[in-house]
Amino acid sequence: MAASLVHVVDDDPAMRDSIAFLLDTAGFDVRVYEAGTDLLDRLPKPASGCVLTDIRMPGIDGLELLRRWRAAGHTLPVVVMTGHGDVPLAVEAMKLGACDFIEKPFDDEALLQALRSALKRSGAAQAADPTLRDFVRRVGTLSERERQVLDQLVAGGTSKEIGRALNISPRTVEIYRAKLMAKTQAGNLQELVRWAVLAGIA
Repeated sequence: MAASLVHVVDDDPAMRDSIAFLLDTAGFDVRVYEAGTDLLDRLPKPASGCVLTDIRMPGIDGLELLRRWRAAGHTLPVVVMTGHGDVPLAVEAMKLGACDFIEKPFDDEALLQALRSALKRSGAAQAADPTLRDFVRRVGTLSERERQVLDQLVAGGTSKEIGRALNISPRTVEIYRAKLMAKTQAGNLQELVRWAVLAGIA
């Protein structure tokens, strides 16, 4: 089932087993690797499916894996798993070519949805994505302050840090954040960051 093949890279054996079990149960074909070098060494070209990799690993981490992945000419979509609060890492991963990121601990259905989207995605389809065009148009409706909060959020700032940077209270940051989430129609921070990176805003 090449169309549903997922290559899972994680140095934590329990996490690897857990993800493999979940994906297998959901009908995906799964290959597991304990290090990014294993994936690079063992993956044939042309390969099929998509890659799910942790970002924080000993040896070569997820970012270095992405750099080597693209340098080797691989084009499979890559979804990265990040720890809570690793927004700057997620942004960097997407700039290096990851198509999505998912924060741990994640909901099983959210992971499955991210992988289904990755398996369907191609560069051309993504570039012409009407959702992305709509997002860019909606960002244009933000006030100057909302746009400043958006930029700080995508850079990984917490409400406290953003408040300090913009000289406003964390509570006021939360209000601007709620407004900009509503205006951009992003369901959560992950979606906001993904769209911002794909639109070249981040």
